[in-house]
Amino acid sequence: MVLKLDLGGSVHHVTILARRPHLVLSVDGRRHVVQDLDEASDGRRQLTLDGKLIAFARAGSADGAIVRLDGRSFALHRRDAAEASAAGGGANVVRAPMPGTVVMVHKRVGDKVQRGETVVTIESMKLQMKLDAPRDGEIAEIAAHEGEGFDKDAVLARLAAPAEG
Repeated sequence: MVLKLDLGGSVHHVTILARRPHLVLSVDGRRHVVQDLDEASDGRRQLTLDGKLIAFARAGSADGAIVRLDGRSFALHRRDAAEASAAGGGANVVRAPMPGTVVMVHKRVGDKVQRGETVVTIESMKLQMKLDAPRDGEIAEIAAHEGEGFDKDAVLARLAAPAEG
């Protein structure tokens, strides 16, 4: 099975080639060997990728993960899951992938947005991330205020239902 992963707007195709004795992946046709995945108690992780040690932090989200690597944060989404959700009409909300605090609200009720445009910036465990509009549309509700805390999966913004016809 090929997974389509969206990393910062760039779609990559990932296939698991082997799981034992090490994880072997094909990423956009290039073979990579993943070894020695290790997790510290504070959420930090490390692995060896093609012989190179890589330290990172990861937090899960509904359709992917947020990865912190080399001082930068990356949102990683399963594109096939996002496409399925949008096709089913379930892409009307911006949800928190983890508990945290709202840093900045970028949009207001009535604003037009395009898919991928930042709606809210949040912070969780000293990690800031931008949460984007799941589809083109209009902001119907902003349920988050700057400085306000929230739980995992909290709805922070909602898009108006798409017009039919």
